Amino acid sequence: MIFMPASPDRAPRYLLAGIVGVLIVAGYASTLWLYYPGAKTWDAKYVYQDIAKGFYGDWQSPVMTWLWGLIDPIAPGSASMFLLIATTYWLGFALPSLALAVRGDRWALLPPFLALMPPAFVFVGTIWRDVLSSSCWLIAAGIAFIVAERPSPIRIPAQLLALALVVLGVLLRLNALLAAPILAAYVIWPDRFAWRRTVLAYVPAGITLFLGVQVVYYGVLGATRQNALQSIMIFDLGGISHFARENQYPVEWSEVENRQLLDSCYQPTEWDIYWRLEPCEFVMHKIEREKGLFGTSAIPKAWLLAMARHPIAYLEHRSAFMWNFLAGSNPTMWVADIEHPPERIFQDRPAFTALVSLHDALKPTPLFRAGSWFGAVPGGMLVRLAVGRYARRRVRARDVRLRRDLRAELLSCRRCVRLSLCLLGRGGRSCGRRRRGGAIPLFAG
Repeated sequence: MIFMPASPDRAPRYLLAGIVGVLIVAGYASTLWLYYPGAKTWDAKYVYQDIAKGFYGDWQSPVMTWLWGLIDPIAPGSASMFLLIATTYWLGFALPSLALAVRGDRWALLPPFLALMPPAFVFVGTIWRDVLSSSCWLIAAGIAFIVAERPSPIRIPAQLLALALVVLGVLLRLNALLAAPILAAYVIWPDRFAWRRTVLAYVPAGITLFLGVQVVYYGVLGATRQNALQSIMIFDLGGISHFARENQYPVEWSEVENRQLLDSCYQPTEWDIYWRLEPCEFVMHKIEREKGLFGTSAIPKAWLLAMARHPIAYLEHRSAFMWNFLAGSNPTMWVADIEHPPERIFQDRPAFTALVSLHDALKPTPLFRAGSWFGAVPGGMLVRLAVGRYARRRVRARDVRLRRDLRAELLSCRRCVRLSLCLLGRGGRSCGRRRRGGAIPLFAG
């Protein structure tokens, strides 16, 4: 067998793809080295307990419970879910990086380094459905990027796989439904994405996804309704009470409790401050245990009534919460050992301890502010538009110069032809000097 050497055009591409592959493998290996078998959160603990019970509830995603139970024999405990999260995470960055490398684009080196950025990398070792949902969407976007502008027999199956991953992301994290139609539009029209078409398809796609969630959760898996949405209503009622300076809950409080409710209890940080954080646990103790109102129609009625009476207070509460989310210092890297509180996980690993120290040092910086990354998206789009406009202007200016030079060259060539014909004696009327026998020939025999 004769092996042909790689063409000069392909050799740099193969080298770039090889470098990308090494970076991805190194990043994946470092993730396993630092985090295995994963940092278990309280949510993860509850989900794993549900697997043992054979119980599917909708407080945590029942799809997460089903999926974890499916892969648990591979590595029982948190390790199986951690391996799935780590693998999908790095695959999501590998797909666009390798696609760019094959095209010879040096930007292919960027995704592996983005995957190692502290805001993302400190989450990859945590057993959270949020991380798995995001990883699924990374893969979906990567698949769409690969098949864009490349008609092939596998394009439609690849797009169907990407759409399935978009749906899986919603099933894992229900509030992802708000962003899913936009990503789905990109998956369907990766080379012809248009905002107008996306806006028109947004509502129908959102309704379709919501109905699909109901079918999968309660029809296929038979999940038990646990009224997770009412937990948000409880938080909103506390916020409206604080800003309106008036109790909005459908229960009465003692004078001390009412003062705490209106003044010190409210924090625009976490939704469960009225459930488990002292000194405000009395709120859910009375609503859920004493009065048995949680899970009944009393909570939604009180929520709707509070928003109707105090819309400004509701907006103040939601604005405070959003500002804290965008600009505040929110929980990021999970280090608590829930099996041995108050100890920290992986205390015997110097590399993990160094990563925690790096996280703590960078935590006050814009790197760990969600608003910085939200602002980077429109900022990047504006830069891209500016660069594109500048590039188009340069192309137009170059085209004008080329047309002008071409016109001059053609004119010069026409003059040369006329002169040549004149000198050879075949110029006819193109020559200025004439005699009876025609033009004066250059070579007279």
